[in-house]
Amino acid sequence: MYTVYWTEDGAARSRTFDGHGLSDALACAEALRRRQHAGEPVSFVTIASEDPAQVGRGGVADPPADYAWVKRRPPPRRPGS
Repeated sequence: MYTVYWTEDGAARSRTFDGHGLSDALACAEALRRRQHAGEPVSFVTIASEDPAQVGRGGVADPPADYAWVKRRPPPRRPGS
């Protein structure tokens, strides 16, 4: 799923595209940028994507209690040490 976000005349706008609509989302963003370059009051054009089939939850969380993180490489040597 893709969403194009932008502001127009200071108001926030958005348009959502389905998971197969990347080409359409890019075309929408490009059309908005052309309008912006032509002097229309369009700004902050951006695209965001989200995978609805994502396995885990989004964001940052503490690792599980049984997670054993081990650094594999020694830290790089500093010059002169």
